[in-house]
Amino acid sequence: MIPILLLGLLVGMKHALEADHVAAVATLATRSASLAERVKLASMWGLGHAGTLMLLGGTVLALGVSLPDRVARTFEGVVGIMLIALGLDVLRRLRGRGVHFHRHRHGAGREHFHAHAHDPAAARAASHHDHEHEHARSLLPRALLVGTVHGLAGSAALVVLSLELTRSTAQALLYLAAFGLGSVAGMAALSLAISLPLGVASGRFGTAWRLVEGALGAITVALGCWMATLLLGA
Repeated sequence: MIPILLLGLLVGMKHALEADHVAAVATLATRSASLAERVKLASMWGLGHAGTLMLLGGTVLALGVSLPDRVARTFEGVVGIMLIALGLDVLRRLRGRGVHFHRHRHGAGREHFHAHAHDPAAARAASHHDHEHEHARSLLPRALLVGTVHGLAGSAALVVLSLELTRSTAQALLYLAAFGLGSVAGMAALSLAISLPLGVASGRFGTAWRLVEGALGAITVALGCWMATLLLGA
C-alpha cells in the first residue's frame, strides 16, 4: 500500500500543475502583494480541491456507483465558467488602473512631466494598512471556493483510477487522500517557485508586468471558454 500512496502523492502534485489549475491560482495571485500571501492562496486552493475530491469521491466509492459522463462534462463546463470570471476580473482591474502625471527632475536636469500608472486600490491599501490586511484575508475564502469548484473537474476519472490501483474501498479512499495532499503540496511549491521572480518583475518592470497580467487574463478567459463548451455537449 505504501508505494500506491506515494504514487497518489506524486500524481496529485503533477495534477496541481495542469493548465486550468495554474491559470486559476495565478489570477488569484495577481491580487496578493507578498510571497507568504501567494503561498497561502495556493494552499487554500489545494485544500478546497482536495476536500471536494474526498467528499465526492468518497461518496461515489461508498455507494458503489459511477458518475455519468454527462455529469462529468457538466462539472468541466462549470469550471470553465469560473475561469472566464477569474480572467475577466484580471482584465477589469488592469483597465481600472489610471495614469498619474507629475513634475519630475533628474539631478540638475530640466524639469519635465513624468507619467506612470497607479492602481487605485493599491494606493488606498498603502494609505490604510488595516484595509490592506483585511483585503488579503478576504482572498483566502475565494481561493478555497475556487479550489472546491475545481475539484469537481476530473473527479470521475480519479475515482476510476483509485479503484483500478487498489483492492478495496478503504484503500481507494487512502489513495484519494494522498492525491489530495499531493495537490496541496504541488500548488504551494509552484507558487513558491514563481513568486520570487514575479515579485521582482512587478516591482522593477511595471509596464512589462502589466502586459504579463493582461496576457494571463486573456489566456484564462480563452481556456475557460474552451472548457465551457463542454456544457453544450452535456
